Parts: sequence; structure tokens; C-alpha cells
Amino acid sequence: MTEGYEPTRRLYRSRHGVIFGVCRGLADYSGINVAWIRLAAIIIFFVTGFFPAIAGYILVGVIMNPEPVRPFTSAEDEEFYGSYTSSRSAALHRLKRTMDRLDSRIRRMENVVTSREYDWERRLNS
Repeated sequence: MTEGYEPTRRLYRSRHGVIFGVCRGLADYSGINVAWIRLAAIIIFFVTGFFPAIAGYILVGVIMNPEPVRPFTSAEDEEFYGSYTSSRSAALHRLKRTMDRLDSRIRRMENVVTSREYDWERRLNS
């Protein structure tokens, strides 16, 4: 983990929730016991009627980003996860650009090492 890095506290759908992980995600974010959040959700189901509450719950479950599998170790990790969950195609393009830059650096190193001017015998025998 990067020294001094404190991850930003964000609202995520929990991966350990019962249905979509919305209630557990809200509980983790707010610091309230998940039982109270679930009780409030059940009361909302009965008060509003089942259809509007279920539709709202499913909508929130689809809109909320899932909790990351591993905790973030740097701001770059957090920024990449945010870009990935908001736009997967943009994240893939960014990843492809990074891999292309690495590939070009490796090619330049290979060109230097395999060039005829590179005197292996001189370097190995000195």
C-alpha cells in the first residue's frame, strides 16, 4: 500500500449482500448496522406497495457500482476503477495505450541489445 494513501469513502454495492448487496452497501457506507437498513427497506416495501419499492431497489442495485474485489492501494487504482465502472470502453482504451507504450519501450531495448554495434564480447570479457 502506498504510504499515506487513504482511499476515498464511496458508496458501493456490497459483494457480500443478500440481494444485489444494496442494503449492506448502504450500511457499510453509513456505519449503521445492516439489520436496521434491511428493516427500513422492508417497512418501505410495505408502506409504498411492493411494486414501486421493488422497482426502486432494482434500479438502485443497477446504478450503484459494485464494491472493488481488492482494496485500493493508490489513487491511480481508485481512479482506474472509477473509470472502469463508469465507462468500460474508455478503461480498455486506456489500458491498451499503456500496453502499447510498454511494448514500444521493450522494442527499443531489444533494438539496442540486438544491434550489431552492441559489443557483447567486450562487455563479457572486461
